[in-house]
Amino acid sequence: MNDTSPGALAFRFRGGVWTLFFLAVLLLSDPGRAIILPGFLLVTSGQAVRFWAAGTITKYRGEKVGAHNLVTWGPYALARNPLYVGNALIGVGWCLLSGSVLAFALFAAVFYALYVRLVIPFEESFLTVKFPEDFVGYSKKVGRFFPLAVPEKSRIFGPFDPLILWRSERHSLWVTIIGTLLILSRRWW
Repeated sequence: MNDTSPGALAFRFRGGVWTLFFLAVLLLSDPGRAIILPGFLLVTSGQAVRFWAAGTITKYRGEKVGAHNLVTWGPYALARNPLYVGNALIGVGWCLLSGSVLAFALFAAVFYALYVRLVIPFEESFLTVKFPEDFVGYSKKVGRFFPLAVPEKSRIFGPFDPLILWRSERHSLWVTIIGTLLILSRRWW
């Protein structure tokens, strides 16, 4: 894998880009227009999806793309990129909590440029090389963000490791909680 490609750089700095997006949402907040309950429910749902996805895979955090095996169960039976589905739910939730229409436009631009154009194609090219037949077959059955069909019940349940979940996702959990509280606190400053 070319570590200087735009996809590799986007993958490496995806957390930093997400942080910059959050700061922009925070600064763009219009607390009087905030939509609290739906926003909070989306943020919570997004973090729950991320928990499920992170606990399902064995290699998750890192600056370089990698995989020990091709995970096709759990949330990965529904979407090839459930971590990014979780991010999308959190991002839309933050936009609702911010009350800013401009935040939605920024979110759409960042999500499209970062994930759809750069990170996901980079990750999928890695998976195509590492698991050529398996990944191609999997891609035909499972959509990037949405299910293409109802998976077999046995595909929804699979290995889940709460230790991996805790080790790899606690940072994201804290970022989500603190970020949400900061956006909500904009009502007072």
